[in-house]
Amino acid sequence: MVLGVVALLVSYGVYQQIAFANRHSQTIPEINAQQAYEKYQQGAFILDVRQPDEWNQGHIANATLIPLDQLPQRVSELPRDREIVVVCRSGNRSREGTLILLENGFKQVSSMAGGVIDWSARGYPLVQGP
Repeated sequence: MVLGVVALLVSYGVYQQIAFANRHSQTIPEINAQQAYEKYQQGAFILDVRQPDEWNQGHIANATLIPLDQLPQRVSELPRDREIVVVCRSGNRSREGTLILLENGFKQVSSMAGGVIDWSARGYPLVQGP
């Protein structure tokens, strides 16, 4: 009995490692700030996955804020008929957010490399406050 439980736990651990490796080896569509700005001007849906305090310091006008830790439960709030560009501060959380959307069947989604830091450095507009 004990050996059966141990074998089950070992099998589950191996499964988790394989699932983690597969998930993180998936290619994440990534664009730079210039490409994101062009898509923004063309009407792409901008999804900001930062925290509210970061958002209030400066965000892309007309973007939608859904913090990364809430995204899995709130994907139903996102349009499936528009291109989505996921942004964060530097590009790390946006990659994770993009992966979450891909895993939930979204097809037109990309992560903005460099995040709002790069967006701002290029002189693209940001608005402050809620």
